[in-house]
Amino acid sequence: MNKRAFSGRVFNPVASAAAGWTGGRFWPALAAGLFWLAAGLSAGYWVLRAWGQGPLTPLAALAVSAPQVDVAAVARALGSRPQQGTTVAVLPPPVTRYRLIGLAVQPGQGGAALIAIDDQLPRPVRVGDALEEGLVLQSVNGREARLGPQRTGPSTVQLILPKVED
Repeated sequence: MNKRAFSGRVFNPVASAAAGWTGGRFWPALAAGLFWLAAGLSAGYWVLRAWGQGPLTPLAALAVSAPQVDVAAVARALGSRPQQGTTVAVLPPPVTRYRLIGLAVQPGQGGAALIAIDDQLPRPVRVGDALEEGLVLQSVNGREARLGPQRTGPSTVQLILPKVED
C-alpha cells in the first residue's frame, strides 16, 4: 500500500500560481519576455530586409545643363537700382539655349536629332528641317549635330551628345 504522511497541507494549484506571481517573480518575467520579443522582432526585421533586397544596379545619369541666370533680376532682388538710359535685353549664347538629347544617324540618308530649346520638352528634327527661324539642322554624325542658317554652308552651332557613363 502506498501510504504518505499527512502534512496538513493540501496542494492547491491556483493558490500556488497566484503566490508565485505576486511573490516577486512577475516583473523579472515580464522584462525577460519583453526583451526576447524585441530581440525576435529585430532579428526578423533584418532577415526580411536582407531577403527582400536585390542586387544594386546603377542608373545612367543624364547631363544636366546649368540653369539660365537673369543677371538683371538677381541684381534687382539684391537691391540694385537700374541704370538710367540703357536697357538692352541680352540673349544667352546659342550653345547654351540648345541641348542635344539624342541622335538617329542613317548613313547616306541623313538622320534626325532630338533637341531641347530653352529647357522645354525636346522635339525631333530631321536633317534639313528648320529648328527655329534662321537655324537649320545641317548634319548629324557620330555624337554631334551641326546647326546653321542654311542647309549647306558653314555651321554656327555644334551640339555634342553627352557621354553616358556605365
